[in-house]
Amino acid sequence: MAKISKEEALNYHSQGRPGKIEVIPTKPYNTQYDLSLAYSPGVAEPCLEIHKNPDDIFKYTAKGNLVAVISNGTAVLGLGNIGAGAGKPVMEGKGLLFKVFADVDVFDIEVDTMNPEKFIETVKMIAPTFGGINLEDIKAPECFEIEDKLKELLDIPVFHDDQHGTAIISAAGLLNALEITGKLIDKVKVVVNGAGASAISCSRLYISLGVKPENILMLDSKGVISKKRNDLNPVKQKFAQDTAKKTLAEAMVDADVFLGLSTGNIVSQDMLKTMAKDPIVFAMANPVPEISYDEAIEARKDIIMATGRSDYPNQINNVLGFPFIFRGALDVRAKKINEEMKIAAVYALAQLAKEDVPESVNMAYKSKNLVFGRDYIIPKPLDPRLITIVAPAVAKAAVDSGVARKKITDWKAYRINLMKRMGLYNQLVEDIRHKAKENPRKIVFGDANNYKVLKAVQLVIHEKIAKPVLLGNKTEIQKIAHENGITDLKNIPIIDFQSKEEEERRNRFAQIYFEKRYRKGVTLEDAERMMNDCNYFGVMMVETGEADGFLSGFSSAYASTIRPALQIIGTNNSLKHIAGMYIVITKKGPIFFADTTVNLEPSGRTIADTALLTANAVRKFNIEPRIAILSYSNFGSTRYGSPERAREAVEILHRDYPDLIVDGELQANYALNKDLRKQKFPFSKLADMDVNTLIFPNLSSGNIAYKMMQEIGEADVIGPILIGIKKPVHILQMDSAVREIVNMTAITVVDAQTATDEIIQF
Repeated sequence: MAKISKEEALNYHSQGRPGKIEVIPTKPYNTQYDLSLAYSPGVAEPCLEIHKNPDDIFKYTAKGNLVAVISNGTAVLGLGNIGAGAGKPVMEGKGLLFKVFADVDVFDIEVDTMNPEKFIETVKMIAPTFGGINLEDIKAPECFEIEDKLKELLDIPVFHDDQHGTAIISAAGLLNALEITGKLIDKVKVVVNGAGASAISCSRLYISLGVKPENILMLDSKGVISKKRNDLNPVKQKFAQDTAKKTLAEAMVDADVFLGLSTGNIVSQDMLKTMAKDPIVFAMANPVPEISYDEAIEARKDIIMATGRSDYPNQINNVLGFPFIFRGALDVRAKKINEEMKIAAVYALAQLAKEDVPESVNMAYKSKNLVFGRDYIIPKPLDPRLITIVAPAVAKAAVDSGVARKKITDWKAYRINLMKRMGLYNQLVEDIRHKAKENPRKIVFGDANNYKVLKAVQLVIHEKIAKPVLLGNKTEIQKIAHENGITDLKNIPIIDFQSKEEEERRNRFAQIYFEKRYRKGVTLEDAERMMNDCNYFGVMMVETGEADGFLSGFSSAYASTIRPALQIIGTNNSLKHIAGMYIVITKKGPIFFADTTVNLEPSGRTIADTALLTANAVRKFNIEPRIAILSYSNFGSTRYGSPERAREAVEILHRDYPDLIVDGELQANYALNKDLRKQKFPFSKLADMDVNTLIFPNLSSGNIAYKMMQEIGEADVIGPILIGIKKPVHILQMDSAVREIVNMTAITVVDAQTATDEIIQF
């Protein structure tokens, strides 16, 4: 991570609207009627309902999604006691993280007192406003007294993140590190350097997970906390051991785990060398760890190392916890965050680190393939799955332990709702994948000697979307899989189609191809040569029934896959026509774009045919097509070029297919804006419908449009989907993302499920 200058940090906070958060209205307010509902007289009605039934406050106000981030500024980050006002930028930052990671709203509140009783009383008095209290940057030991008392007084979650957040995240990392090293949690010896809020809470949680209290040696600024000392407060006394060890160096001898929550550069390489085999070192002082990552790795090759820094592996970052813990607690209206909920978060985080990592996460952290192991024991903060893994685990623990006011019974629906909340849910994609899983088919993958294809196949296997078959050099494929930690391909067939073992099949395929094409200039020798081409071989597997579908094109030109598909399989429609379609996922829902890949300058007849093929394809997704034929003019305003061809297509469709909902020619803004269209062209057959299918007048406009949507519009794009081919053959964009390959696999499976040898009559 690049070093941040003082000027950059100050400019970030001061430029534009000062600070980092603001309040946004969630209801209409543009008319007098709106304002009357928002305030007087309409606001009286929910007030009266809440007065009758206090729990209705969750129904009629923002309380259920509102957390207070509260501090007195006595222990701010690594800055110490800088006061309530000086700590406000940190509290605003916490509010930003709550919102962007879990859509939790925050008011930050800075309380100007160091008196615990006054602080407690202040929080108690304002608590009715909030669904939860996040205590922040309060020094020990007062933080323990404050949190314990507020938990006793309030019936909403109270959570001191400096204590419990670090404990939860590090505990998840500890469980995974122990699994990797084969060490048992009830046997390991743990050294905790630091005796503040985080260190105490970590130690308590580790004990809840199975660490023996007698196996923890804790140190403060005066050395080992032992029973020989008489300067210990009540909190530290609980961790005092009967030991002669006094210094950190002495404590480290034969230790299995080092947990640092103290100050930088106090652990030496020599200390690490005295630790037990496969030492686990969490050096979490910020911004300078107790020992640097590089020094630790140099000292011990068998070490598992974690820090609080984002520029090294295994970052222990509280943002992995608090947004999702509060999300789960708020969603069941929990009265508290108890031990069961914290432990549920620990196990959820630990398990997530063992799952396949999404490509978006690998890209964000400039990694080719993060895989569970010594350098990846804890998920990354930008992993979009955190909200659907941690929040439900916490919510379920709240329900099971009896602290939830609201029950969740449909956990799948809850996870979907969380994805929708964060803009992560795509109903169409989910439907396609679900349909594929109902009846997985055998899909052949060309370009299988590529990491992204193999990574996608691994996900396809895990999600049970298809039964993959890989085409390519077996040795090379296995080498790529091994180098990138892709371990689930052992039982996947790999066909080395150019090998001696496949000679009989190549010859058989060549004979079939020759019999199809010998009157089109193809000799038997040509056919035999073509069967050494991945695309011809793969398409032939589909044609002969040895596979249900073929997916290729990741590293080859589009035409290289279309050509064998047309020559071998042919079209499935009476029009003898094919086209290319993309599904563009927008905030308004999916929009189908065609033709985007095949027909360069189509005639009016070809545009009409494309509309018919596209309509048939759209219906496969249980969506009724509402089609706009696009142009640069509206309804005859221009008399030549593409508008004329678009007009001809519409005339054909209106005459021969009167039940099809289609109109044009239309400019794109009129096609997509029904209010504008209704106002200007009330006669349109599309009326005030939302258009979901766009047919472009030529290849360049369609191709440009979907790529602009993909890049500038930030829309998800699925395709190209080849329509009009008799059997399922689909083509990937060159260098497709892993997610795109998985989506295209699901589409190929669904296509195979609905494929028929009958010609579609138009």
